[in-house]
Amino acid sequence: MPPILELIGLRKRFGALDALADVSLSVAPGELVFVLGPSGSGKSTMLRCCNLLERPDEGAVVLEGRDIAARGVDLDAARKRIGMVFQAFNLYPHLSALANVTLALRKALRLPRAEAEARGMAALDRVGLADKARNMPGQLSGGQQQRVAIARAMALEPAVMLFDEPTSALDPELVDEVLAVMRELRAAGMTMLVVSHEMRFARAAADRVVFMDRGAVVEQGPPERIFEAPRSERLRAFLSRRA
Repeated sequence: MPPILELIGLRKRFGALDALADVSLSVAPGELVFVLGPSGSGKSTMLRCCNLLERPDEGAVVLEGRDIAARGVDLDAARKRIGMVFQAFNLYPHLSALANVTLALRKALRLPRAEAEARGMAALDRVGLADKARNMPGQLSGGQQQRVAIARAMALEPAVMLFDEPTSALDPELVDEVLAVMRELRAAGMTMLVVSHEMRFARAAADRVVFMDRGAVVEQGPPERIFEAPRSERLRAFLSRRA
C-alpha cells in the first residue's frame, strides 16, 4: 500500500540556519508516527512543511499521491485533507466551542449551518465534549480547549492529522485527557504524525518512532527498539537525559 503522506528530500533554511537538511519520511495509511528530538532539531518545521504553513526550499510533499508543494496546486483544497493541532489552542475566544468547530466547515467547505452543526456536534461528541458545545473557551479547562481544537480538525474529515506538541501547554493533570482522545483516534484508524515529548504515549501507542536532530532524521523504528536498543549515539544521549 503506498504511503498516504511522503516527504522527499525536504530542505528548509532560515537565513544561515539549515532547519531541515534533506528530510525524507513516509507515513502509511492508519499509521501513528511519533517524532521526537531536542529543541531546535527541526521537528515542528518538518510538521509545518507537511501542510505548507512553511514552504520547503527544496523537496516534495506528496499527499495521497500528489505533490502539494508543486507550483499551481490548490493549497486550500490540499489543507482540507490535513488536520493540524497546535501547541496553542488557537480558539476564537468570542465563539462557543461548537462555533469554533463549525467555522471552517461553513467558511471552507461552505456547508449549510444545520449540516455544519450536526458534523460539529459529532466531532465534539468524539472528544467527549458534546455537553460543552455552547460553552465559551474561557469557560473550559486547557485540556478541554485542546480537545475542542482536535474536534475542529477532525470535523473536516482529513486524511492525516498532524499534532505539534499538543500537550506541552497543559498542566500535567490535564495531559492524559488529550492523550486519551489521541489513543481513540489511533484505535479508529486515523493516520497521525505527532511531534511531542510524551515518551510514555510514544511507547504505548506509536507504530513507529522517528528521532530528529540538527534538521535531519537520525534514526527511526518501532518504539521498543528505539527506546530499548537505540543505535545512534545521538539518540542514546537524548534518551539518557530523559531517563
